[in-house]
Amino acid sequence: MDVLDLDPSAPSRAGLAVGFDLDLTLADTRAGIAAVYAALAAETGVPIDTDQVVRRIGPPLEEELAYWFPPAEVPVMAARYRAMYAEVAVPATVLMPGASAALEAVRARGGRVIVVSGKNQADTERTVRFLGLAADAVAGGLFGADKGAVLREHGAGAYIGDHTGDVDAARAASAVAVAVATGAFDSAALTAYGADVVLPDLLAFPEWLGGFRTG
Repeated sequence: MDVLDLDPSAPSRAGLAVGFDLDLTLADTRAGIAAVYAALAAETGVPIDTDQVVRRIGPPLEEELAYWFPPAEVPVMAARYRAMYAEVAVPATVLMPGASAALEAVRARGGRVIVVSGKNQADTERTVRFLGLAADAVAGGLFGADKGAVLREHGAGAYIGDHTGDVDAARAASAVAVAVATGAFDSAALTAYGADVVLPDLLAFPEWLGGFRTG
């Protein structure tokens, strides 16, 4: 499990810490991901419905590739996808509405920002840097409850994400599960799954954080 600690001298385990998912929470990666899959389709001749791909963003890459390629080809396709991602997808990535203000709200309370993503470590770091996100630590290659160890390590009191897997992540870390309805799941689905808080998007996050109490 790789974690990039961007400020190892900070008092990282005390006070407020908030975890954030990346894709469709902080970063709108839809256009970039679609472009990489379109390139894969062009290279391989395999017809890939990029609209379907985009609707399923969240789980590990290999799960999505398995919809389009035989199992034996998935590792090779995953390697090819990752080889293209930095040049094709990262430049097409933009901030989700409210992302910068959400991180600034954590900072304003003296808190730390922990980004934990299902995207591989290298591309998670590249995306965070490209978007100028003010994160104290960045971890990639984790999905669902597997994110819990990093969140616990950094003492995250809440984890914010768009997927039901992010609710699982918060539960695994004994953190408050804050869901944003900006991905594949709407507010009703996220509520039904058990999110503690459901927001329409990150624009509503600073106000919620203002009433959040840790400990």
